[in-house]
Amino acid sequence: MLKIWSMKQQQQKDQAAASGGAKKKKVTAAQLRVQKDLSELSLGSTMTTTFPDPDDILHFSLTIAPDEGMYKNGTFDFTFNISQNFPHEPPKVKCTQKIYHPNIDLEGNVCLNILREDWKPVLNLNAVIVGLQFLFLEPNASDPLNKEAAEDLARDRDGFKRNVRSSMAGGSVKGISYDRVMK
Repeated sequence: MLKIWSMKQQQQKDQAAASGGAKKKKVTAAQLRVQKDLSELSLGSTMTTTFPDPDDILHFSLTIAPDEGMYKNGTFDFTFNISQNFPHEPPKVKCTQKIYHPNIDLEGNVCLNILREDWKPVLNLNAVIVGLQFLFLEPNASDPLNKEAAEDLARDRDGFKRNVRSSMAGGSVKGISYDRVMK
C-alpha cells in the first residue's frame, strides 16, 4: 500500500515537472453550473454580458438597454457576484447606477423575488436576467425597495413616467440626483 502511495506521489511530481510546475486549477461545482447557464443564455439584442476577468466567470456584468416601456433608451448596468454555493444560493445582483425605480433602491439593491425567498436551485441565470428585464417593462409597485417611487407609480402613473424620464436624463426627483443613463 505504501508503495502505491509513493508511486502516486512520484507520478504527480512528474506531471508537475512536465507542465512547467504550473498547478491545474480545480473547477468547482458552482463554476460548472455557471458555465452551463451561460452557454444556455438567450440574450436578446437589448442585453450584453461582460467579464472583467475572463478567468472568473463567477463575477460578470450585464447591461440592459430596454427598447420599450418607461425605461426605453436607458442603459442599465448590473453586477453579478456568484458564490461557491451556487445554485443553492442565488447570485448577488446590484445595479451600478443610481436610478429611479420602485424595485431598485438608491444603493443598487434589486427587489426580485427569485433573488430572495423564491430562489430554487433549478432556477438558472437566464431566469434572473429575464426577471431583471421584466422589471424595466413592468415595474412592480406592490413589492418595492424604493417606496417613494412605488407610491408615485401607484398614485400617478403619468407623474411617475415624467420622473423616470427626468431621472434617466441625470436630473433630480424630490431632491435626489440620479445618474444619467440615457443613450
